[in-house]
Amino acid sequence: MNKVEIMAVLEDWNLWKTQWEEGVLRPFYLGKMRNYVDSGQVLVITGARRSGKSFLMKQLASELVKNGADKKNILFVNFEDPRWLGRDTRLLDEIFETYQEYLRPDKKLYIFLDEIQEVEGWEKWVRAAHELSKATLVISGSNAKLLSRELGTVLTGRHLDMIVYPLSFGEFLDFKGVNPSELSVSAVRGYLREYLTKGSFPALALLRDSAREWFLAYYDDILEKDLVKRFKVRKVEELKALLNFYMSNIAKSMTFNSAAKFLKLSPDTVEKFISYFEQSYLLFLLKRFSLGIKAQQKSPRKIYSIDAVLAGAVGFRMSDDFGRVAENIVYLEYLRRKINMPELEFFYWKDEQSGVEGKEVDFVVKSGNHIREIVQVCAGDFIGDTKKREMRAIAKAAKRLKPERIFVITEEFEGTERYEYGTVTFIPLWKWLLTEE
Repeated sequence: MNKVEIMAVLEDWNLWKTQWEEGVLRPFYLGKMRNYVDSGQVLVITGARRSGKSFLMKQLASELVKNGADKKNILFVNFEDPRWLGRDTRLLDEIFETYQEYLRPDKKLYIFLDEIQEVEGWEKWVRAAHELSKATLVISGSNAKLLSRELGTVLTGRHLDMIVYPLSFGEFLDFKGVNPSELSVSAVRGYLREYLTKGSFPALALLRDSAREWFLAYYDDILEKDLVKRFKVRKVEELKALLNFYMSNIAKSMTFNSAAKFLKLSPDTVEKFISYFEQSYLLFLLKRFSLGIKAQQKSPRKIYSIDAVLAGAVGFRMSDDFGRVAENIVYLEYLRRKINMPELEFFYWKDEQSGVEGKEVDFVVKSGNHIREIVQVCAGDFIGDTKKREMRAIAKAAKRLKPERIFVITEEFEGTERYEYGTVTFIPLWKWLLTEE
């Protein structure tokens, strides 16, 4: 590409000649980025496609300008723009040289490289730019392992990582422009129902109605760009079948062998494809809690999706299954809380001595050498046989694990009850999601 072509692309993406659409601010992530950006290290932002990484980078750049940085000292490059040709380190050199020639930046430079994994050999350029102190670098990507592997090779100890997830329930309310403390309980429950229906991707929160076609477009985008293209998948139909199978079975436990047998695939193929789903932040696998590492590795894994509504759109519909959708939402909320508390580890618990229904607890939250809490997510009216079954599982897990806290997350039931193994706090999903850790 010649310099005129390069500048034509850059001018469309930068504040020098255009006004950005910044979207709704997300203070939690923006605060983290603000603290990291002047650390002297490369800031690496990862997360699922459409989770809001690009908007956050733009919001940070705009904040830098508001705090005194000159617009010409900020360079933003989106490598998913189809006009970029020959995505390699030579293109990076050409972009930087053209930017310096045309803008003549001075003082401190900030370079934002969005979806950097599209550029072959990018990590070498980033390392050189960092070591030569050319600029403060902020990079983003939609593949966890790709970035961590390449950064770990060339930027060990020189980068700070931040994962961006789709909207929490609190952020969803922010996008709606409402303060939960000013709402009635019924109104908050109404917004929770909307959250359960629309899902957590930022752009969809602003839609008036839920739109399944949007989710299918997201799914196709992730499938093509982050799975088929990125991993050079040849067995595309098998990949789709496995992904649809898992999306139809979120919040359920299964082994690689069971999925392989059901779909007539080899266990090795299943394991390989699942690693692709995890690296693209599309699916997450939760291990069973066990003191034995070998037993933990061999146990079935529970499946969770980056968004429960997305799972329902591309798998078999499950929008009315409050328990599974709520459990998926709780898991994602724990992942967000891990950003502030990286020492947290998550598992599910199942009685090793019995396969009897009701002897499973959804989440075990471990911090260091102690069990911080155990959590059961329950659907429907929490009375009668439902309550007895869930409490039997909690009692057995609590006696074995001796957690600091015990929660039962419900649709509506609220209160506390004392048992010989500890105090159980019953809390509605909406209230738990809005509780600050």
